[in-house]
Amino acid sequence: MRSHAAPARIRAFTLIELLVVMLIMGLFVGLVSAIVRPDDRARLRVEAERLAQLLELAAAESRLTGETIDWTAERTGYRFGRFREAAGWSEILDHDLLRRRPLPQGMMISGLQVENSPVRGATRLEFSPYSSAPAFTIEMSLGVERYAIAASPVGEVRVVPGGGKTDVGMAPR
Repeated sequence: MRSHAAPARIRAFTLIELLVVMLIMGLFVGLVSAIVRPDDRARLRVEAERLAQLLELAAAESRLTGETIDWTAERTGYRFGRFREAAGWSEILDHDLLRRRPLPQGMMISGLQVENSPVRGATRLEFSPYSSAPAFTIEMSLGVERYAIAASPVGEVRVVPGGGKTDVGMAPR
């Protein structure tokens, strides 16, 4: 006599179970990407901090080497140059920190004021070894976010949130 064994039951996930797992994975990926990718404000602040430190370095380098150093903003970044009597102005290529730097996509230098007057023409600062650094404000933007790098006449450089209104309280670096 032949026995008819019940066919083996195949266990599979139901459509509801698969949708729940995909929903949980989607939430997890969204959460991780929000944590890993900084927002525009944080990215702009980091870049403003970097520029503030490089400007302080350029002023110190000028005093130490006895050469005039300049900072020039361009559409997609900025660069540093030095003035030598024999050659005139040339871009700094032999310094790891004072090299040409691109700005992250969408970020821009949106303004420069030197001694509380807007700069006309090229966005450029000069650091002379024989005089104090000028008071300046460099405005940076990314989307609707704004930061400013403000330097006082005594050489203190700070990153200021917003449009550079220093009377609202300066945020120390």
